[in-house]
Amino acid sequence: MTPADVRAWLAAHPLTPSEVDCVTAVMLKILDGKCKMREAEKPLIAALYDAAQGLPGQRFGASEHALIAQARTHANDALRQTLYEHRVLAETAISRPVMKAFKAMIRNQGLFAGLAAPAGAEDET
Repeated sequence: MTPADVRAWLAAHPLTPSEVDCVTAVMLKILDGKCKMREAEKPLIAALYDAAQGLPGQRFGASEHALIAQARTHANDALRQTLYEHRVLAETAISRPVMKAFKAMIRNQGLFAGLAAPAGAEDET
């Protein structure tokens, strides 16, 4: 799926503010190195994050987006520590059932269509 495909997917599947927060939290996890998603899925989440820029989140906003932008261009030890802190706060702010529902929605609605699913694997973000 290309970034244009992800934008089209987002247009067909608008995200709620809570789901926008989930995308932001997963992006923090990817950048922090703690995301357990398959490597093939991570670029699609990054493209979804990019496509969702400007959509309102329920909890997260400009400070998280600025941190993510900075981490995507250059990360150092101090920035990695800040990423870690924001990621932990994000995981605390979003309940596990909400995150699981979000992950199920993006899978069921085809964001990862075309990616081969590993046999017996369960999603871990």
